[in-house]
Parts: sequence; C-alpha cells; structure tokens
Amino acid sequence: MEKLFLIIFWGGVFTVFYTYVGYAIVIYVFSRIKGSPFPFQEIDDHQLPEVTLVIAAYNEESFIEEKIKNTLELDYPKDKLTVFIVTDGSTDTTPALVAKYPSVMLFHEAARKGKIHAVNRVMKFVSTPITIFCDANTYLNDTAIRNMVRHYQDEKVGGVAGEKRIMKKSEDNASGSGEGAYWKYESFLKKKDAEVYSIVGAAGELFSIRTMLFEEPAEDMIIEDFYMSLRINARGYRFAYEPEAYATETASASVEEEWKRKVRICAGAFQAMPKLRYLLNPFRYGVLSFQYFSHRVLRWTLAPLFLPLIFISNIALAIEGTSFYQTALLLQVLFYTLALMGYFMRNKNLTIKGFFIPYYFAVMNAAVYAGYIRHQRKQQTVIWERAKRAEATP
Repeated sequence: MEKLFLIIFWGGVFTVFYTYVGYAIVIYVFSRIKGSPFPFQEIDDHQLPEVTLVIAAYNEESFIEEKIKNTLELDYPKDKLTVFIVTDGSTDTTPALVAKYPSVMLFHEAARKGKIHAVNRVMKFVSTPITIFCDANTYLNDTAIRNMVRHYQDEKVGGVAGEKRIMKKSEDNASGSGEGAYWKYESFLKKKDAEVYSIVGAAGELFSIRTMLFEEPAEDMIIEDFYMSLRINARGYRFAYEPEAYATETASASVEEEWKRKVRICAGAFQAMPKLRYLLNPFRYGVLSFQYFSHRVLRWTLAPLFLPLIFISNIALAIEGTSFYQTALLLQVLFYTLALMGYFMRNKNLTIKGFFIPYYFAVMNAAVYAGYIRHQRKQQTVIWERAKRAEATP
C-alpha cells in the first residue's frame, strides 16, 4: 500500500509542478534555443491592410460610448478600419447609443442567442482580409491594430492574439490580485509559446484572424475564441502573440463573480477538448501537440485531479513517520490555510496582493471540478450571466 501512495504522491507532485512551473521553464529554454523571431518590415499607411473590428456587446450602456470613442481614436487609417458592433439581445439603451455614431455599423436583433450566434451572423458581412475581435468592456492601446497586422507579413500566421491586462490598483481584493497575477503569468507563457511555435488558444478580449480562415463554430460552442484559434492551428497556421496590442479591463468585482467566469470557461473546456482531441497526435501536429497538452489539457485534467490525491497520499506517508513527508504535509497544510484565510478576507482591499494567490489558485482548480459537473449535466449554455467588473478606480 505504501508503494501505491508513493506513486500517487510523486506522480502528482511531478504533474502539478510541471503544469504550473516546469512547462514555463521548458518553453522559456526552447524559446532561447530557437532564436530570432520573424523579421518585420515597416508598413506605410497606404500599404496597411483593411481590417474590420467586431465588438459583441450585451447591455453595455454604462460603457459602450467610452468603448466607441476609444475605438475611433485608434491610430489606424480611418478609411481602412471598419467597426461592427453587434448588440443582440440587449434590453437597455446600448443599441440606441451605438446608433448615434454614423461611422460605426450597428447589428441588432431582439433575440438573445449568445455571442457566437451574433459573431457568426455578422461575419457574413465582413469583406476585409483581416478581422479583429474585441470585448466591449475593454480599452485598446492606440497602436494595437498596427502592432497586430504587422504579423501578417508572415504567410504562415493565421491569427494574432493581443494581450489581456488587468488595471492595477495600489490595494486590491482577492479577485483583482489573483486575476492580475494570473494574467501576467499567462502572458509570459503565451509570449514564449509564440516564440517557439504558436499560442494555444486566443482570449476573446482581443485577437485577430485572416478572414478567409474563419469557420463558423457550432452555435452551442461555449469558448468559441479558444476553439476558433485552435481550428486555425489545425489547418497548419501559427497563431502569433503581440504584447504591444493590449486590451485593458478591470478585474471581476469579487471572487464570486470571477468564479462564474472560471466555471463557464472550464465547462467550455470539457466541451472543446473532445472536439480537438486530434491535436494530441504529435506525429501530425508536432510541437503544437506538446504545447496544447502541456499548456491547456493538463490544467483542465490531471493537475486539478492530482491536488487532493497528493494531500491524501501525503497524510498516509507522513503517518509512517518519515520527516520528509511530515514536512511536505506541513507545507501543504500551510498553503491551504493561507487559501482559507484568503477566503475569509477575499473582499478586503490589501496592499500585499500576493497574499491572495493561494486562494485564487485553489478557486481556479476547484472551478475545474464545478465546470466538469456543469458540462456533464449540460447546465452551461452559450447564454450566460456576465461577471460584474470592478470600478475603474486607482
């Protein structure tokens, strides 16, 4: 029995360490070995490609005009930028506010069928070679579009992902601290993934594709941005990463709001992974299979599965009296104690933001279990209650 506990403990420790630390080290080393990125040429304004910016908005009356102003102030030739805003299902004044801006094309239907239905509907009207997708509750930096389109000089690039940034605060609660730290780590991984070969899954806050590569995802697809970008990968194209094209937003208002978002994403992951299982064939997809498995699949399967098993097996091994396993158990108890303290203090604004990281880590992995249950029970639909965001105050 002790041998079984040893296998579970060390197998679990290796899996969790590799998922959250080891892969970052490996992909960093590979990126250094690979060397220089694709050499970009400076593009004159008259040579820039025409682009369409597609923004899906649902009941965004409190922010939509700021979003439109931010969009119209982007540093890109106005005659080469088409802006589509789709407001399907909005029951507030969002459609009326958008209609005030003649340079923006409004698409609206009364029925709410989900974001992917709205995107599929408006993509039929896109005639530009590049399409950019952006969330309605984010600010883009002035040069975001310019920095993204330069990657399309490489014919092997089928899409470009921008960077998601969380607004910084001097003091923050558990959601803001944890989400900010998570996205900094995730941005590092995406940058290194792209330097080695390709990112594995774009975030809907900001990404672009070659319009000709667009395939309509099924209208029950929950995380359509993730699925859409990997489908482009599967067709032999890379998905580049541009950290100087960024979408900035506030963190979720609370961990409870962030929990809703995480569970939805995890439910979507369990829907998408079977549909993308062919990407796990390294003989066909090579390094992409390695990146997809290491960066995505392990996070949603073995890593969260092993966390409770590591703890249980550690208890059994510590009972035998070996000091190493007793110390390991003590460290685990300390970590989960900090996570529990983070739970009780989750809505307090603290200067020491790293205090909330154990709690956010625990919530992130617990969301995988909740997402799996929701997927199995078919309780997650494409229509969902969006998470409330924190106020944009310093």
